[in-house]
Amino acid sequence: MNIHFSKLTEPTSTIVDVFNRWENDPTLVPLTRPNRNKEDIEQQRIMTFDKLTQRLEYIHIFLIYLDDQLIGEMNYMVDPGHLYKKELGTAWLGITIGEPEGRGKGIGYLAMHYLEEQIKLQGLKRMELGVFEFNNQAQKLYQKLGYQEIGRIKDFTYWEDKMWFDIRMEKYLGDK
Repeated sequence: MNIHFSKLTEPTSTIVDVFNRWENDPTLVPLTRPNRNKEDIEQQRIMTFDKLTQRLEYIHIFLIYLDDQLIGEMNYMVDPGHLYKKELGTAWLGITIGEPEGRGKGIGYLAMHYLEEQIKLQGLKRMELGVFEFNNQAQKLYQKLGYQEIGRIKDFTYWEDKMWFDIRMEKYLGDK
């Protein structure tokens, strides 16, 4: 199993197409974005080349490859407004393993380690993320990596006919 990571600096139409497929995959939508109701889950979202280029101005995106196949992406932004704990120098993290063959193999664990190293190189000391209450697999991963729960936002996302919490977690890099 050959895993490697690559910082996205220049979008391509192929990458835009893959991101669109993941963004609208019915198995991923409930896990990757908050939804207010069933219609939100079913709503198609389209990423354009220009939108992805604009995102790169404030989001650091890294591509995840298994052998030579793009299987996922991870990203961080610095000090976004939606942080639970407003602490300067915080990286907000996101990760998606978009391809089924990349799931359940420890790739998310390796990817998160890599992302943490990239964040450390930027001189940031704190990381925060959100994980939906029903996503037990992701919660276990983040706990294994040393993230601790700092709060819950009630009625944050809709899935399986009910509203769920968003669990916010944090981790400090090195000394606080």
